[in-house]
Amino acid sequence: MDFMQTMPAFVFMIPVIAFFGTGKVAAVIITMIFGGTPVVRLTVLGLKGVPQNIREAAIAYGASKWYLLTKVDIPLATPTILAGVNQTVMLSLAMVVVASLIGAKGLGQDVLEALQYANVGQGILAGVAILFVALLLDRIVQGKKRV
Repeated sequence: MDFMQTMPAFVFMIPVIAFFGTGKVAAVIITMIFGGTPVVRLTVLGLKGVPQNIREAAIAYGASKWYLLTKVDIPLATPTILAGVNQTVMLSLAMVVVASLIGAKGLGQDVLEALQYANVGQGILAGVAILFVALLLDRIVQGKKRV
């Protein structure tokens, strides 16, 4: 996880492109590597942060390992896990423009074309569209937190 989180995106693009070529498949793999670390790290952090006395009480009442995980640990770690999901979504959206450099289509391609042709209006419009997608997905994830 440390390696994937500290490595610049362009560096680990090289072996992915070497194995999978350019295009959507490579863009998805790079996005998974770049954006997947926060959800893993924050899930582990949330599960480690469950108070030990609550776990001991559940075990004392005869909770199995599966029951302990599904009914005690995960519900208590849910806010931290959802923060990881939120960060994964945001980092994945940050990769939209980088993924367009290797042939992925979409809003990232609009931003890339705007940069190439110095088209300020197209760049701002595509950037605002990415912003709205990020805000929408952020609100969806936050809405789950409040339940």
